[in-house]
Amino acid sequence: MKMLRLILESFRFAWQALKANLLRTVLSLLGVTIGIFAIIAVFTLVDSLERSINKSFDFLGSDNINVEKWPYSFGGGQYPWWKYMNRPNPVYDEYKFLSKNAKNQSGITIFASKGGVTIKNKNSSSGGISIVGASYGHNTVYDLPIETGRFFSIQETENAGNVAIVGNRLVQELFPFQSPLGQEIKIKGLKYTIIGTLKEEGESFIGTPSNDDNIYIPYKSFTKLYYVGRKYGIGSSISLKGKKDDAGLIKLEGELRGLMRGRRGLKPKEVDNFALNKPEALSNFIGNTFDILGIAGAIIGSFSILVGGFGIANIMFVSVRERTNIIGIQKSLGAKNYFILYQFLFESVFLSLLGGLIGLIMVYSLTFLQLGSLELVMSMKNIVIGLGVSCFIGIISGIIPAAMAARLDPVIAIRTN
Repeated sequence: MKMLRLILESFRFAWQALKANLLRTVLSLLGVTIGIFAIIAVFTLVDSLERSINKSFDFLGSDNINVEKWPYSFGGGQYPWWKYMNRPNPVYDEYKFLSKNAKNQSGITIFASKGGVTIKNKNSSSGGISIVGASYGHNTVYDLPIETGRFFSIQETENAGNVAIVGNRLVQELFPFQSPLGQEIKIKGLKYTIIGTLKEEGESFIGTPSNDDNIYIPYKSFTKLYYVGRKYGIGSSISLKGKKDDAGLIKLEGELRGLMRGRRGLKPKEVDNFALNKPEALSNFIGNTFDILGIAGAIIGSFSILVGGFGIANIMFVSVRERTNIIGIQKSLGAKNYFILYQFLFESVFLSLLGGLIGLIMVYSLTFLQLGSLELVMSMKNIVIGLGVSCFIGIISGIIPAAMAARLDPVIAIRTN
């Protein structure tokens, strides 16, 4: 209780001192305000960019491993395509084999795609559509938000049924005033019945593929339209979703490597003729890149904070000098050293926190700007960082002036003009 009363009393003295010198208070706030604004604005921009770019790659899936011909490559440098061009593509038999034998997966699918297709409905047509042939359970591996209708049944998948799930763009262009469910479309002259529609995704930040431009049909039905082969034609991918208790998908990756090597008859010394691609690796690469950008931004912003800290320290030294006589009177009336220390330290911290809060409000105002598909969001983490840095700067800037004020001799202080 005594400590609380001491804090409140110190806070009251600090507030009165700041109000008495309003212009000086405002000027000393500017350095911290600009510094916090610079740092948190950079953190917010970096976090928002990272989130938007990661969201743009949602079509690759998460917590899954893709068995493919071509391995992913990040970080630049020449891609050694000649090493992989003679590899076989994954095929449907391998999908069935993995579906039966892989124990560390919670979902599996095989799929292939063909872009730039024109879809027709009576006298209307829609171009630039991507056709995706997918097996049953594709929606357990990838996020496919169905807006109306349903996904394929096992029978439709196994019997190569002529059914389709369409994206939002095709719905808007071919069926603007009616429900597309039950309607027929033509793909390469074959009729397909629409059984479902996908929710609108909108344009991605970096223009990556969107489900708005996709049509999903059963994988076997896709192979009736396009040649899908082991060596030539359109290549397929087998994607397996890992289990929640498999951190880093280590168990699934090891199991897949053993199963695929055995299935393809590879000898112990032979290198893999398949790639096990993890979309998680792309997320880690993006995260590491933006971590570097965040550190660079923090270093730049720290110079502004440093200037603000020197400004507050200078103001506190001036404040101690101006109030030396008052300090002497307080001490002669029984004020303890720690009371004087807290009084000036609170003044410094309060001044710094106020500047930091204004800087955070300025950053928050930026989140209302319309920047296309980039959505700026100031996270709670960045708010805590802003307030924490402000408090730290206040303590560092005020501790020496506060200690000087606390050690003043009351007799000498009273005599000071």
